[in-house]
Amino acid sequence: MGVQHTKLYDLHVAAGARMTAFAGWSMPLHYGSQIGEHHSVRRAAGMFDVSHMTILDIDGGAALDFLHLVFANDAAKASAGKAVYGVLLNERGGIVDDVIVYCRSGGYRMVANAATHGRVLPWLDEQAAGFDVRIREREDLAMVACQGPRALVAAESALGMDLGHLASFQALEAGDMMIARTGYTGEDGVEVMLPAERAAEFWQGLQAAEVAPAGLAARDTLRLEAGLNLHGQDMDETTTPLESNLAWSIAWQPPERNFIGRQPLARQRESKPAQTLAGVVVSGRGVMRAGSAVETSLGAGVVSSGTFSPTLGYSIGLARLPRGATGDCTVSIRGKPTPGRVVKPPFVRRGKQVFI
Repeated sequence: MGVQHTKLYDLHVAAGARMTAFAGWSMPLHYGSQIGEHHSVRRAAGMFDVSHMTILDIDGGAALDFLHLVFANDAAKASAGKAVYGVLLNERGGIVDDVIVYCRSGGYRMVANAATHGRVLPWLDEQAAGFDVRIREREDLAMVACQGPRALVAAESALGMDLGHLASFQALEAGDMMIARTGYTGEDGVEVMLPAERAAEFWQGLQAAEVAPAGLAARDTLRLEAGLNLHGQDMDETTTPLESNLAWSIAWQPPERNFIGRQPLARQRESKPAQTLAGVVVSGRGVMRAGSAVETSLGAGVVSSGTFSPTLGYSIGLARLPRGATGDCTVSIRGKPTPGRVVKPPFVRRGKQVFI
């Protein structure tokens, strides 16, 4: 299969976007200034084409039972228009993917990552054997995220509807659209799933409301400031949620719910993982990157995601470190030992520093 284009591809090109290949899609990296797009989201509002994400509708009489098997959080929390974040685990407790599950009329919707598409769908189909459940990929839908302090007002203008009653991690269906107050930036905002043929109209409506387009580069610095994991870097099928700062996303009750990966995860919970994911900041010169070595008082670790934080003005990163590592550390940046500090993510929320 060749490189795929979203329904907004022509608008991205017309806007001067620098396009890049990502997970089999041609996506905008930036529209001229990654830093400017980052600041637009933190200070006002920015919009992202996230139509490359995998949208799955899960229906049938046993849909909830099926989700109780494959989803390590409690999908029942997604009742009455709510959304819940969690992970899909393999038999070893490794993270197949991280997803959001939404409750919708007559069933559920799962949004998974683009980069895991080729593995997640066959895996879900395999687990669905024996269940009264139907899994349908919604390739007919596009997805646009509008994020930032002004995002809700702008989305209301573009959609012509009031969204003020929509709480964080709630979703509503309006005809053939789903509007969710979720996102991947650490800011307020919505993610809108709508028929692909109407995506351009919505995108242009957001532009008319003075929302700046933003690409993958700004999306990455924003999510890292928010302390949010990226699958394939900060977690993967060889790491567990307990090693990836995601213990909070596991629903251990009721004890008889035997979700895939529960037993090895329970054993690791009892014995404690040797390493966990923590935040690292370097306030001097130099930028951490994935693979940078970290030395702590408890031993060595490695940066899984690192970047320059446009909001804070210095480098931040997520790193897999010995469990319990705190305080001062040393990060190898371009071969040079650089003083750093271990902190608890997130780094930034709602445009402000939040770590201590």
